[in-house]
Amino acid sequence: MSYLVVGAGGALGRDIVAALAGRDVTALSRAQLDVTDADAVTSAVDAGYDVIVNASAYTRVDDAESNEDEARAANATAVANLARAAASTSATLVQISTDYVFDGSATTPYAEDSELGPVSVYGRTKAEGEQLALALNPGRTFVVRTAWLYGENGANFVKTVLQLAETRDQLSVVTDQIGQPTWTRDLAAQIVLLLDSGAPAGIYHGTSSGQCSWYEFARAVFSEAGFDANRVRPTDSSQFVRPAARPAYSVLGHASWAAAGMAPMRDWRTALTDAFSAGGLARGAQTTP
Repeated sequence: MSYLVVGAGGALGRDIVAALAGRDVTALSRAQLDVTDADAVTSAVDAGYDVIVNASAYTRVDDAESNEDEARAANATAVANLARAAASTSATLVQISTDYVFDGSATTPYAEDSELGPVSVYGRTKAEGEQLALALNPGRTFVVRTAWLYGENGANFVKTVLQLAETRDQLSVVTDQIGQPTWTRDLAAQIVLLLDSGAPAGIYHGTSSGQCSWYEFARAVFSEAGFDANRVRPTDSSQFVRPAARPAYSVLGHASWAAAGMAPMRDWRTALTDAFSAGGLARGAQTTP
């Protein structure tokens, strides 16, 4: 099996490449392959790959509100380019998506086939990408939705919390947004497991089991880093008005894993402990740009 990972320079892309170590892998960063360029994508894919993993995306959620064309180019047009190229070579496509395709009004976990209802430009363009991937490479596309990603590479909530813990006596974090913190290394391993399993193509939710608020997540980060978790204070979203709406509830269900005879990802709290043990998230760790 041969693999092409695009967006390989990003936080998740790096971990996917690492999870595929020892295999026939071509890893291309955004600088090496502009996925919004259809000709460039066709040329890259024509080299012949069994699997294409798209870890490239426009993820600046707030900036997307005033840069919709740029967000759509990266999150939808680029996906169409990759899906068409995958279809032309009979390759499997893995498209990474997001909890932002839902509106966040649910009170129970979103099923893989729940109706989409994005409330931001980022969410809308990612939803378009999902639909294009499934339509243009039918029967050979995995859409893997994830959320609240953190890891050793790139900026993320955990690193931000650790940096603020060094400079502030107290940190206010919202209690009214609920989701599933997900370690990029766990997600990368789960994607490789999915590809190796012979599971049917379709939509899978690549998030950790369990759920928590950002406030609970921040307290857990403080504890893992050896800080006093009581320095994290509760607040609500009305205190942090931002350009893009956030889903208040974005817990994703994991029925597709069970249907495919596979276990979902482990509990978020256990994963967080292991992420700190693995290094890269310790107190004072440097943020990778």
